[in-house]
Amino acid sequence: MDSIEIKGIRSYGYTGYLQEERVLGQWFEVNVRLWFDLRVAGHSDTIADTVDYRGTIATVEHIVKTAKFALVERLAEAIAQAILEQSQVERVQIQLIKLAPPIPDFSGQIQVEITRP
Repeated sequence: MDSIEIKGIRSYGYTGYLQEERVLGQWFEVNVRLWFDLRVAGHSDTIADTVDYRGTIATVEHIVKTAKFALVERLAEAIAQAILEQSQVERVQIQLIKLAPPIPDFSGQIQVEITRP
């Protein structure tokens, strides 16, 4: 199956278990892989025959910026479901990274990855 991968969509959002995270917000990064048949677009060279990834980027940014979920798992699911509403997409993978989680003495990142048909 063919795919398009979009990496490094960064948005400031308000999802987090702690109340402060839903009030003050934090940075998230999202990577998206879309699976669908690219043969028609590969021959036609017409954007109407593929997924215009500008719309996918805008969808991800909008959801991250406006959602106030407790769990990053819920945020990843909301992004996946919104993208699947695009008729050409047969499967989507979301990698959602919380860039600076408010965990004492932890300077790493938290990443959730889901794949939905």
